[in-house]
Amino acid sequence: MTRLHERFGARLALTLFVAVPAAALAGLIAVAVESAWDPFRELDQNTATYLHVHAAGHPLVIKTLLRISDYGGPTPSRILIAVLAVVLWVRGARRLAVWAASTMIAGAILDSGLKLLVDRARPHLPNPFAHAPGASFPSGHSMASALAAGIIVLVVLPLVGRVGTIVAWTVAGLAVFAVGYSRVALGVHWVTDVVGAWLLAVALLAATVSAFQTWRVEHGLRPAHPLAEGVEPEESEELSGGGE
Repeated sequence: MTRLHERFGARLALTLFVAVPAAALAGLIAVAVESAWDPFRELDQNTATYLHVHAAGHPLVIKTLLRISDYGGPTPSRILIAVLAVVLWVRGARRLAVWAASTMIAGAILDSGLKLLVDRARPHLPNPFAHAPGASFPSGHSMASALAAGIIVLVVLPLVGRVGTIVAWTVAGLAVFAVGYSRVALGVHWVTDVVGAWLLAVALLAATVSAFQTWRVEHGLRPAHPLAEGVEPEESEELSGGGE
């Protein structure tokens, strides 16, 4: 029973209690917004109007939101993970490099596919602070930044202690929230676009981490505890330069 738990416990938990519920909730949001369900429509409209009004008349706030949105966009996030993957590969952490790159690529494909499928119109607010092309659901900024933050944290966790783990997850969460908030406050996304994107990012991260843990077990490595020690604890030596 203990061996069975070691082999399947963490992976089943990630799949059944994280990936599946997050994906299901994101799917429900997608269906609700596509059908213009009144509660979500009112939530989106009221939130967008409220945040827009409170940002208006504060140039510094608007400038900050624009800067956050620029830095947290899909292109910077994907470039960051591409650079990370190259560094990991060069330093010998090649399994981590493949996982990081493939997770980010999967996120880009998922984002593009859902935008085409749902084809939701973006907000139309008076005197918008920013403009964005394409469909609205899900928020590409929110998904890409959440994936990038999650990947980075799961890579660096073997290098930090317990306090560092808490700090890393806290900083990542605040950064992801800031990007999502900026997209709604700037008037280029609805709040359900952002929440849906976050759920999709969580589902995708959980699914790829679960797949990675399956690979580890099949190759004779112990199951890791990703939230506390990262995806591949053994490669911390390569990352820290201890193997040189």
